Amino acid sequence: MAIKTCVFDAYGTLFDVAAAARQAATEPGFEALQNKWPDLAGHWRLKQLQYTWLRAVADAHADFWDVTQDGLDWALEATGLQGDTNLRQRLLDLYWGLRAYPEVPEMLTDLKEGGLQTAILSNGSPPMLDGAVKSAGIGHVLDDVLSVESVGVFKPHARVYDLVQERFGCERDEVLFVSSNGWDAAGASGYGFLTAWVNRAAEPMDRLPWTPAHVLSDLTSIPKLAGL
Repeated sequence: MAIKTCVFDAYGTLFDVAAAARQAATEPGFEALQNKWPDLAGHWRLKQLQYTWLRAVADAHADFWDVTQDGLDWALEATGLQGDTNLRQRLLDLYWGLRAYPEVPEMLTDLKEGGLQTAILSNGSPPMLDGAVKSAGIGHVLDDVLSVESVGVFKPHARVYDLVQERFGCERDEVLFVSSNGWDAAGASGYGFLTAWVNRAAEPMDRLPWTPAHVLSDLTSIPKLAGL
């Protein structure tokens, strides 16, 4: 079937999750971060994801903002910056307004002008996602922003992917699902979506029962994959 709906993961896919640490490292008062921000950003993102998986399998769901703070606290300690409360607060403040990747606005506009439905499907809580979408200025090219908070479990649980069909009334093979997380794209492939993994860091493929249908270096070719 033809693609009717394009659905995107948010953090790392549309929004640059390293932007908060990168920005803070350039600001006065946070000189200690200048040589450590790549490590801190990497630790923060990895722990954030690991905590979602652990909470999902343990049936111990929490708001993604709580998980995000827990991941940051681990990352700050791992990089020897745990005592800087001002830095912690600045990083959290910046996370609410993460930058979108440069190709995102034009790509989403092309999808909308081509007659496709567009949405975010994210672990993020509604307030977090609302802040990111407004900061990036892309709300007008999204039909909806779907959060796991409505089902109380993190990706890649099937109940999360169910939200797309429930919202748009489409068949699974009418959905192009796009994520920067290989495990997320793989999970969505197993669910039945056509998938694209945005592998910006050229990482190895995750060893899982399913694989993404497409592997991309950025989002510029998404309209073409969607049939436009």
